[in-house]
Amino acid sequence: MQIPKPATANPDFEIDAREIGWITLDDPERNVNVLTDEVMRRLARVVDTARDAAIQGRARVIVVWSGKSDSFLAGADVDAIAALEDPGEAERAIRVGQAVFMAIEKLPVPTVCAIHGTCVGGGVELALACRHRVASDSLRTSIAFPEVLLGILPAWGGTTRLPRLVGLQASLDILLTGKQMDAHTARRIGLVSEIFPVPLFREKVAEYALRTLMLPAKASRPKRRLLTRLLDDTPPGRRLALGAARRRVWAQTGGHYPAPLRILDILREHLGGDLDDSLDAEAHAASALLVGVVSKNLVHVFRTREAARKATGVADASVRPGKVADLAILGAGVMGGGIAQLAASHGVRVRMKDVRHEAATGGLDWAGFGAADMVLEAVVEKLDVKRAVLKEAETRVSPSCILATNTSSFSVDALADGLEHPERVCGLHFFNPAHRMPLVEIVRGRRTSDQVVATVHTFAVSLGKVPVVVNDGPGFLVNRILAPYLNEAGWLLGDGASVEEVDQAARHFGMPMGPLRLVDEVGIDVATHAGAVLHEALGERLRPSPALAALAASGRQGRKGSRGFYRYPKGKEEGVDASVYADLGASVPQKRGGAVDPEEIRRRLLAQMINEAARVLADGVVRSAPALDLAMVMGAGFPPFRGGLLRFADTLHPRGVLDRTLELQDRLGTRFTPAPLLQELARDNLTFYEAFGT
Repeated sequence: MQIPKPATANPDFEIDAREIGWITLDDPERNVNVLTDEVMRRLARVVDTARDAAIQGRARVIVVWSGKSDSFLAGADVDAIAALEDPGEAERAIRVGQAVFMAIEKLPVPTVCAIHGTCVGGGVELALACRHRVASDSLRTSIAFPEVLLGILPAWGGTTRLPRLVGLQASLDILLTGKQMDAHTARRIGLVSEIFPVPLFREKVAEYALRTLMLPAKASRPKRRLLTRLLDDTPPGRRLALGAARRRVWAQTGGHYPAPLRILDILREHLGGDLDDSLDAEAHAASALLVGVVSKNLVHVFRTREAARKATGVADASVRPGKVADLAILGAGVMGGGIAQLAASHGVRVRMKDVRHEAATGGLDWAGFGAADMVLEAVVEKLDVKRAVLKEAETRVSPSCILATNTSSFSVDALADGLEHPERVCGLHFFNPAHRMPLVEIVRGRRTSDQVVATVHTFAVSLGKVPVVVNDGPGFLVNRILAPYLNEAGWLLGDGASVEEVDQAARHFGMPMGPLRLVDEVGIDVATHAGAVLHEALGERLRPSPALAALAASGRQGRKGSRGFYRYPKGKEEGVDASVYADLGASVPQKRGGAVDPEEIRRRLLAQMINEAARVLADGVVRSAPALDLAMVMGAGFPPFRGGLLRFADTLHPRGVLDRTLELQDRLGTRFTPAPLLQELARDNLTFYEAFGT
């Protein structure tokens, strides 16, 4: 029996011959199911109908499942979250969701949530409102609460119900991190009771649903060890676990992200208490977070990232990307090997070539290169060497093969000079380590075709990366903006700041590491080479600071050589190397520390980045402020809670940025000369996002 509905009703309800009521989620207009306002209203009516059917004895058990082939439920509508501005309106929306899921929890017959594919956020909360949960064994099945990554918390009962089901410690790992778990992890912690094979999923779910008629109400709750129960279920144990969790949150976030702290507050005050009181606390805390600046910035980054992944990288919608099934890599060093491993782990056939037996994990000849869809050179960062390998590669591959370079400093156009088909050449700049860093810069030369850009963009997405298309130019995007930032750190050392003070100021702002620690991570030799290239291309404002020039001559290599600004015995960072000041010599004062105010340090570092970002936009290296911000967040670790470099700059307004930059120019010289674009925006009373928002 079905309730009256239009042809595209979502969700739907029907009762089969075994008296199983099926609530089916299947949005006809989306590839995934999303809990929009309309869907929630429809779900409320469907739950009412299911309750009536249960009371009348027509449905003995209710199953909630998805009609999609590879996903269950992607949670709430992010666009709707972004649109909320009033905390009262936000709380009312939360209360509606809580009421719908409470109605599911109170259905008078057993309820089963059948999870196949992606189940996140509100999808998990719906599952928690059911009495039982099962999952498919598909590799696509993943369960997560990503709300904390958007600056909010699960407020449709997730923060309340999860620890009551799986225990405090297991729930903290899920609620505070946003990390995904597969079906087997979910079963291990007790979130799901059974895992069924995909080909038999619906039938196995039906059999399980009928078995629940014979099970006690709490049969699906996991059994926990005594020590776990002591920590989860006793006041002293909870205080211990929550205190440790709070210390970890502060250490990891510096208090910049309020959502995990609010989650801990709710659990401290309400776990073990009244369910309704906990739901009230969820709604109140989440409504304030939803309209807060941190959530707005994190949602902005999320939407920008998803837009980049869904695009093709070209304006022409008629261009259809090709497929990269076979990848050939020239250079089997750290970067080449890392990219090869990443591609192979995503099902790409990879062959490698190097000139040295000890380096190659593939071969020394060109065997098999004729079948490659793309050749990626990752050889030593020398212009003549890269040109030579690309020129020879062009003679060894098919006419349709893409020629890509992973260069971080040389012009793609310069590398394409002399090739018969420069339209096949593009930059594909991975950041090290390739398997961890999310950003890939796709560098378009003057002659690179749309087809090549679209194909490489799609390939990057298939590897799980976030691609940003940039035009050719010195340092491309991220490295160009980082260069004056890192260089200014050297000038600060010359003004008497200590390594600790410089890096601490950046970390307090929210950067994952300070600029001098970043120089160590990149490698002092690599940073010096990139700095020299940019100095030659961009002029005197990028002249290396005396401190960094002295460091380059000292023989220190940074982390890879165990010594840089910091010490790295056995590869682990163990604090500043005090002897580094001696190697910096006359470029820094003998007396260090306290000479430069922390606010001055932060202001100088940020002014350099914002000023260079304005030049990058004016030069057309990147088309929009959101694209620039996405690249800086994903490639340089600019704090996501600030929304991106230019979104942060807009909070100061270009007029304010200009005033600060002019003041620094007056005191410190021409390296702080304001970019012409910055002056234009201030004159026209425009923010970066108003002028370059799309």
